Amino acid sequence: MIGERLQFHTISNNFVHQNHLDGLKQRSTTDAGVALTHTICSEWVKNLITSTLTFDISQFFPSLNHQLFPLILDKAGLDRKVSNFFKNYLVGQKTQYCWNNFTSPSFNINVGVKQDSALSPILSALYLSPIFHSLEKCLKNLKIPISLISFVDNGLFVSQNKSILHSNTNLFDSYNIMSSLLSKFGLIIKHGKTDVFHFSQAHRVSNSPPLNLSPINGPVLLPKDT
Repeated sequence: MIGERLQFHTISNNFVHQNHLDGLKQRSTTDAGVALTHTICSEWVKNLITSTLTFDISQFFPSLNHQLFPLILDKAGLDRKVSNFFKNYLVGQKTQYCWNNFTSPSFNINVGVKQDSALSPILSALYLSPIFHSLEKCLKNLKIPISLISFVDNGLFVSQNKSILHSNTNLFDSYNIMSSLLSKFGLIIKHGKTDVFHFSQAHRVSNSPPLNLSPINGPVLLPKDT
């Protein structure tokens, strides 16, 4: 019931970013696929190539900071009683580690949300919303023509351009900004799962240039032409 009410309130007042999909009412990974397919086909009509950069947030659910949640809930315009509930809901948690016949003692934890909890979809969306809104504002101020699609702890930057080199520049800048914003919230990108794709109408291998993320401690990505 709490999860349903949180979704209703925070989606209706546009606090949850409109491009955050999956785990929320009437928002699924299927919607993300439909949106991306529509974008690719509509840009082909304009003779543009759609380039995407996919990324994954490392250890997302175990890393959510409990002290930030009440502040985010206040920012979302929720009643103070809701913030006070989560202050109590998230404290006093313990965890143990088991490996074969070894079982560790209990450890107090002040971070993390259970991934299989009924509240985890909306709590993760609320945690990411300030990051996505800040990213959108930064991209707009810097005039970087990039859009974002997010589902749970994964994200997808989308760029449309006639030049893959220009798209790579925009994707690099967006990735850099996102990495910086995530680190301020105690999160990091799992570079090993980052990939770049170029969707074009060309019926041949285009030998697209790699996307070099090494200046920001990322990998050198060899594109997957589709």
